[in-house]
Amino acid sequence: MDGNTLGWFSIFRLGLVQAALGAVVVLTTSTLNRIMVVELALPAMLPGALVTLHHAMQMLRPRMGYGSDVGRRCTPWIVGGMSALAFGGAGAALATTWMATHFALGLALAVASFASIGCGASACGTSLLALMAKRVAAERRAAAATIVWMMMIAGFAITATVAGRQLEPYSPARLLSVTTGVSAVALVSTFVAMWGVEGGQARAEGRLPSADAGHPGFLNALRQVWSEPDSRRFTLFVFVSMLSYSAQDLILEPFAGAIFAFTPGASTTLSGTQHGGVFSGMLLVAVVTTVFRGRRVASLKGWVVGGCVASGFAMAGLLLAGIRGMPWPLKENVFFLGLSNGVFSIAAIGAMMTLASRGRGSREGTRMGLWGAAQAIAFGAGGFLGAALVDLARPVLGSSGKAYALVFGLEAIGFFTAHWLALNTRFSSPVERTIDGEGLALDPVLVRQDLRSRRSS
Repeated sequence: MDGNTLGWFSIFRLGLVQAALGAVVVLTTSTLNRIMVVELALPAMLPGALVTLHHAMQMLRPRMGYGSDVGRRCTPWIVGGMSALAFGGAGAALATTWMATHFALGLALAVASFASIGCGASACGTSLLALMAKRVAAERRAAAATIVWMMMIAGFAITATVAGRQLEPYSPARLLSVTTGVSAVALVSTFVAMWGVEGGQARAEGRLPSADAGHPGFLNALRQVWSEPDSRRFTLFVFVSMLSYSAQDLILEPFAGAIFAFTPGASTTLSGTQHGGVFSGMLLVAVVTTVFRGRRVASLKGWVVGGCVASGFAMAGLLLAGIRGMPWPLKENVFFLGLSNGVFSIAAIGAMMTLASRGRGSREGTRMGLWGAAQAIAFGAGGFLGAALVDLARPVLGSSGKAYALVFGLEAIGFFTAHWLALNTRFSSPVERTIDGEGLALDPVLVRQDLRSRRSS
């Protein structure tokens, strides 16, 4: 392992940045949403439109990733993105307080603030993944992805708990002080966490002429990435798998209530069961790929493909649950769905780091941006489409259970399609070489195929 490779402490520091990102996002997309609808009695479509704007701004991810490629440094984009995110979060809180007395002014500030939140999250998140793709050793990628993502989810949970207590009793002044405080802590934490992570070599590289100084612009760079068969196929994989992943977000709890007579508390617990499965799946992949690295069981491609197939069968189980109703092991089915989702998603992020470093030129940021944009579009569309299809199918099929089953069946097909796309994507070269020339097997199956072909020739 060379001096340029990030150690575990540096990976933990990147996880701190992701936790800070999650802390600001959860306040702006959840807490402010509730305050606009309940305390201010505004139409629910208003915060919904603002959150949609935040997702729409993530279409800029490829351009931001390209910027970190050209500049040869990710740190300025990570810190700059967090700055835009923090100021956007504080501005969104201020806008919410203004809406009570000066609605038009508050709305204008809210639009600008949520656009800033989307841009900031895109710049910070894309460049952080690009940095991990460049600097995390192959055998650590699944574990590193798990650490970073679980710290982000911890940021969600801790912020929601602590900020929720600080907001009682609610007042506009409390909202502004809590949100501004969280944004300030997130920004300072990012500055501290990123200090010296890229090191002296990255600073020296930043003074060199850009790899693109010759030079294809952004659109040409994006076309080059899209022309790579594996990058294009992986983009489609991300879109299809994330669309299937998110389509049940808004309908799983209503499904449990309508078909299985779950109370609101029981359906919320069911959601917790699913998240517990996701955590378990992530940890399983991280432990196995770290402990058994170099063996077939540690193949990221195998975990991605297997996770998608298992997710498809889990959705097929929910399809049968919608048709049959009770009795059905719904909790076990939902836990298995979460476990399968956790397996394929964290393995896909680890594989994404490997794929980002392959292909033409220094395009890690551009590739990460393209895949991030595909994920954002899928997430934005998935929840809406799932709920809309249930509403449309219910009167046609004459049964709520069958309407839910139809959506779950389409999700199962989506996961099986994603499995096929992943199966036909080369996640790595048969053997990647480290700086000192020592061979490192990333996918043992491909290595054996490569060795057989060499012997036969």
